Amino acid sequence: MDWTNHSPPLRLDSLVDDLVEVWHLHRTPILFAVLAVLCATRVYLHINNEKTELAVFPKLYQEPEKVAIEEKTSVVKTEPEPKRDVKPQGPRRIKGGLVRKPSKSPDNEMDLSRPVLVLVFFSSVTTKSEKIAQEYIKSLETSVDQLAKQSGRSFLKPQLRDLTEIDFDDYFIAPSKVHGDVDQVYLFLIPSYNIDSINDTFLEHLQETHHDFRIDTAPLSPLLGYSVFGFGDKENWPTEPEGFCFQAKDIDKWMAKLTGRKRAYPVGMGDMKSDHVERLEEWAKGVQEVIGYVARTGSLGEGLPGSGAPDESDVEEEAEDEDDGEVLFDDEQNENNKKKNTGTDLGDVEDLGRLIQKDDGPTTTRKAPLAVDFTSYGSSAKKKIPVRGPKEMVAKDSPTYASLTKQGYAIVGSHSGVKTCRWTKSALRGRGSCYKFSFYGINSHQCMETTPSLSCSNKCVFCWRHGTNPVGTTWRWVVDPPDLIFDGVKLNHYKKIKMLRGMPGVRAERFAEAMQIRHCALSLVGEPIFYPYINEFLEMLHAERISSFLVCNAQHPDQLAALKAVTQLYVSIDAADKESLRKIDRPLHRDFWERFQRCLEILREKRFRHRTVFRLTLVKGFNVEEEAEGYAKLVEKGLPCFVEVKGVTYCGTSTSSNAGLSMSNVPFYWEVCDFVKALEKRLQEKGLAYGIAAEHAHSCCILLASDRFKVDGKWHTTIDYKKFFELLEERGVDGDWKPEDYMGEATPEWATWGNGGFDPRDDRVDRKGRKIEAS
Repeated sequence: MDWTNHSPPLRLDSLVDDLVEVWHLHRTPILFAVLAVLCATRVYLHINNEKTELAVFPKLYQEPEKVAIEEKTSVVKTEPEPKRDVKPQGPRRIKGGLVRKPSKSPDNEMDLSRPVLVLVFFSSVTTKSEKIAQEYIKSLETSVDQLAKQSGRSFLKPQLRDLTEIDFDDYFIAPSKVHGDVDQVYLFLIPSYNIDSINDTFLEHLQETHHDFRIDTAPLSPLLGYSVFGFGDKENWPTEPEGFCFQAKDIDKWMAKLTGRKRAYPVGMGDMKSDHVERLEEWAKGVQEVIGYVARTGSLGEGLPGSGAPDESDVEEEAEDEDDGEVLFDDEQNENNKKKNTGTDLGDVEDLGRLIQKDDGPTTTRKAPLAVDFTSYGSSAKKKIPVRGPKEMVAKDSPTYASLTKQGYAIVGSHSGVKTCRWTKSALRGRGSCYKFSFYGINSHQCMETTPSLSCSNKCVFCWRHGTNPVGTTWRWVVDPPDLIFDGVKLNHYKKIKMLRGMPGVRAERFAEAMQIRHCALSLVGEPIFYPYINEFLEMLHAERISSFLVCNAQHPDQLAALKAVTQLYVSIDAADKESLRKIDRPLHRDFWERFQRCLEILREKRFRHRTVFRLTLVKGFNVEEEAEGYAKLVEKGLPCFVEVKGVTYCGTSTSSNAGLSMSNVPFYWEVCDFVKALEKRLQEKGLAYGIAAEHAHSCCILLASDRFKVDGKWHTTIDYKKFFELLEERGVDGDWKPEDYMGEATPEWATWGNGGFDPRDDRVDRKGRKIEAS
């Protein structure tokens, strides 16, 4: 065959060359075409919710976790894939502090079907506290049986644990699991030693547990609560700062941190050589009451920071009580003002000097509570309003009610109120008592501050109530019966005292005493004498042997004349002349000066039936400069038993600023002293037998007394309260008896003029809780 006439065969190399040539000529459209096909496929699969493996076109924009999940997904899905939480990449962020849960959330509710177990821990070197602990556990067994019947909840037999015989990790890294699923209460009976003991090891363990980052914050928070009682020796450690019961207080502090502030009862302290039996009984009684409450409800209840749920406080030390000093600033301000405010709160009247100089600089506006004025006095256009009967003075849906309750008042009925005084909290913590303790022997922690009338007929420039209470010249509101008020104010006062149970530093013995009201100060807000049944209310107080101090503003002479027995009767004397009184008190009555003068005459008539007191509030720039002569004339007219002179307390609110009051109007203590000396001198020049009897420098308050209360050269300003009630019961409110008949013992030396007047049982502290050394 002749092959010469045929074409040569195609070779592979030639084909490849042709393809390469085509690729180079048309590669751009080819790539775009392939890309278009892939995108179309991708869109189609996405629309049809199909999950398929696309190895050649991975979702590069996805997070690695999602890619991994998608790669493991099957091609056909009958059910949608559940949503998964995606963890962010990078290092984990660790947040400190307590894990907060709403106090009433379902997750935080207590299972009341679980039994309750009380564990009592003790330490002992000399076996004294061991014997006490064994006796206490026996009495506790009887107590829990009673609590089980009362609460309807089962209690296991209380257990006693010696700190020297247990492994701390079994009890203090987490609640003990030895007894199964139970709710537990930890109690401690701890003596304090100045030698190495198990207490030191135990305290070191608590501290290390708190600082160990591997252990959750507040690992003992599942406990129902805890409480500590300490035994000490006052002969060797006479004061608490020097070491009396110091280890018990340290255990209380660290347990508060580990339990999330579940202090069930204040730390108790007893002297082994004197009162430890009585103090332990008081503490045990209080603890039993709390255990009963927590068994019924599952929680410690409402309280100040330091008790109850962990979400109440982050700070153990000093954030709870901002009122230890005398000079207060309004805390009702918005967040912007908080950021702008660079001023410093005052903890004592001696601290005024360093802030007075700042008064001339730019001031920040503080938000005061809403002022509500219900009076129609002085209106130019009187509108006729249909008569619909009397209204409530402070209705529950009114802005007045909201404002007063926000400030800490408990409203009783429609026109009465009660509030815990800052001196009550201070006395409970051993940080000083009110001037009434120095002058008259009244325990501040047993004093109830209340009023049966929130309405007032003045709008004083220095009133720290910020104008939130109603004002009026006549009573035109609903009148609540006195028994409703009496029962209501007591109930609410005790509630407020119980809220202080877990506050750091509260002394167990004073807390126990505070649960028995012994005195009532009718001086809260408004005008107590304005209440139509004030005499009936006073009788109810006296029937329960509660003494009464009633303060009025000298604008209601008829009610003052009709007033019957009262332990001590005050009249506020805020100015020596008519014009000054108008500027300071801003009275609503047109005839305010005539009413004022008439009240002084009535007080003069009552001076042999009541212990009468003039209360002078000094406002620098208003009634201090060269006013001694004017006040001396008023004293000459009223002849009170006592004259209290006190520097004004500045509230720091816009209400005060609008009235023309600022820090420059607050007198220094030395200025108050100079004024009192001048007043005493002027009174003596008039032949009036008055002298400076006592002082309370912490309150910037000084007491002048009539020589009627000076016996054998010593002042007797205190009151014999037992004798007062005996006279009241024997001779009645209209009987023949006078103030000297219930005059008490001599004024304590530390309270007399020149000695400061601070309770020596207590320790003065600054705003940070640091002890102020005596100069």
